[in-house]
Amino acid sequence: MNYIELCDVSKEIHKKVILKDINLSLEKNKVYGFVGRNGCGKTMLFRAICGLINTTGSITVNGKVIGKDISSPENLGLIIENVGLWPDLNCMESLTVLANLNKKIGKAEIASSITKVGLDPNDKRPFRKYSLGMKQRLVIAQAIMEKPELIILDEPTNALDENGVSLLREIVLDEKKRGATILIASHNAEDIKLLCDEIFHMQDGCIVKANQ
Repeated sequence: MNYIELCDVSKEIHKKVILKDINLSLEKNKVYGFVGRNGCGKTMLFRAICGLINTTGSITVNGKVIGKDISSPENLGLIIENVGLWPDLNCMESLTVLANLNKKIGKAEIASSITKVGLDPNDKRPFRKYSLGMKQRLVIAQAIMEKPELIILDEPTNALDENGVSLLREIVLDEKKRGATILIASHNAEDIKLLCDEIFHMQDGCIVKANQ
């Protein structure tokens, strides 16, 4: 059984086709890339897999149907669209608030994830005073801090400098080695092609081709 299965998944908003007849079978413990111009449907596809929008067709993650058996994938780490954290909280405070929702990890694991993305867990500056690149790094930290089984990253290289992109690649490969399944969306194939076991190209809400 494949880890993620999409069968005839479609979505219309105000009579505009956003996703059209998406069929996908994704295996566990692989890295999958989704590439296409802005507006091609990458983010909406990720939102559908996460259970954040209703669609026609069916989406199954780890044997459970989204919207029927579960509302969203269990054990999920996520960056999607314009993720932001609390502007007046520092890095440890922000991630502690999120960690308290599931109560799976403590301060040591939070600090480790912050260090892993190249930030200082002892930095007391509020999130609003971070550079765009630092903000993106902290958002990546929140996605991996609970060691999730499924990691979905929508344009994770946004605002990252060359060092940040290299660090992200290391993190993705480390998470795959740990056993995670990772989905990455980017408008730039060069950003992710070295990471992915398979890349899907999207256009006008459709998957038009796949590269292995």
